Order: sequence, then C-alpha cells, then structure tokens
Amino acid sequence: MRSIWRTLRALDPALRRNITLVCLADGVVAMSYGAISVGMGFGVWLPVLLAVLVLAGASEILFIGIVAAGGSPVAATVAGLLVNARHLPFGLAVSEVVGRGWRRVLGSHVLNDESLVFALGQRDAERSRAAFWACGLGILICWPLGALAGALLGTVIGDTDSFGLDAMFPAVLLALVLPQLRDARSGGTALAGAAIALVATPFLPAGLPVLLALLALIGLVRRPGAGVRKAGVREEPEEREEREEREEREEREEPKEEAR
Repeated sequence: MRSIWRTLRALDPALRRNITLVCLADGVVAMSYGAISVGMGFGVWLPVLLAVLVLAGASEILFIGIVAAGGSPVAATVAGLLVNARHLPFGLAVSEVVGRGWRRVLGSHVLNDESLVFALGQRDAERSRAAFWACGLGILICWPLGALAGALLGTVIGDTDSFGLDAMFPAVLLALVLPQLRDARSGGTALAGAAIALVATPFLPAGLPVLLALLALIGLVRRPGAGVRKAGVREEPEEREEREEREEREEREEPKEEAR
C-alpha cells in the first residue's frame, strides 16, 4: 500500500485538481442514482451494494432502470454485462500500469472510463500509473458514498419525480454515449440499435428490447480495442526492467515494514 501512496504523490497539482473534480462530479451523479433508486421502490442497501461491488455507473443505472420498469433481473444483468464488455480492451490498454499481485485485482475493480482516460493521457508510464490509481481510488470512494447519501436523501424526499430526478438516468446514459458518436459508423450503429429496441418494445417485456438491440449489434461494432493504445507506451525496455525490479523490491520490503 505504501508504494501506491508514493505513486499518487507523483501527480502534479493541475492533474490532481482535474482528477478531484471528476471524482466529485461522479459523486454528485451517484447521489441522483441513489435517490432515484430509492424513489423507485428499492431499498437503500441495493444502490450502495451495487456501487461497491459493480462500480460501473452505466451498468448500475441500466440494471435499476430495467428492473424498475418491470424487466427481469436476469435480462438487466446481461444488459449490464454487455455494456461493460468495453472493459476487456480497457484492461489490455492499462495492463502495464496496474501492477502485479493484489494490485492487479484492485486495479481491475477500479478500472473505469475516467481512470482509463487519465492513464492514457499521460506522457510516461510513471504518470500514467499515478493518474490511474488516483482517479480509480477516488471514484471507489466518491461513487459509493454518493450513492449512500442519495439513497438516504431519497427516503426523505419520498417522490423523487417531483424534483425531476427521474430524468437523470437517461441523461447520464446519453452523456456516456454521445462522445462515441463522432464518426458515421458509430452514429449509424447507435441509430440501428435504437430502431431495433423501438420496434421490439411493443412485443417484448421491459428490458428485453435493449438486450436484443445490444446482441444484434455485436457483429456491427468495431473490433474491441482497435482504437485503444497502451498506457505508458513510451517507456523504454530498460526503464521497464528497472521499474519491475523496483516494484518487486518494494513488495518484498512491505511485509518487513508491517512486521516492524
């Protein structure tokens, strides 16, 4: 753990400020997510549990929305897994900065769109590692706490629709999708998926039209990871060997420090 905090201290003030603002913004969205979930009839524990175990806003919002509309939890889970399928190429992109052992397990959990973007935006492996962990751990704290605060607030408000919070779910999903629609192929794929879901809505139970659209478009989307570069690719072989030796030495030293 000591090595992670040392890595976080390597962030420059401007980058640290940007990451902090993103984490706080995620916390605000999580508050709406928690409040709406409770307003839809779910217990306080559900959005908080999802926030801790899933830690993927789009999938959590999609799951809650489908189940609240009367859809099957199984269909909602599959839809969430398909949405999060993008994390497979994400993991390949940051494999060099996550680390080994328990770091890789924790790093896989805190991997998200924001931590990936910050990691890929750095000029070297050291900064990529620092940005990834700072953003990932920040969201790991802000998202569940925001969901808890929103869920508790939702029990007080009662009718969250009266505050217009019901518009937050589609607004968040739209905000997540819009950056991916810059080229004609992505836009066409999104329109095709919307058309499939719209046509299937009168004939299928709630939640299944979205799942059908996702399944139908799997073969149409771009090859996963085609546009994702490796974080820290500028790292020279000698630097990589030196870094790996340093990490192994730190892992051996940590038990000794704890024993003291």
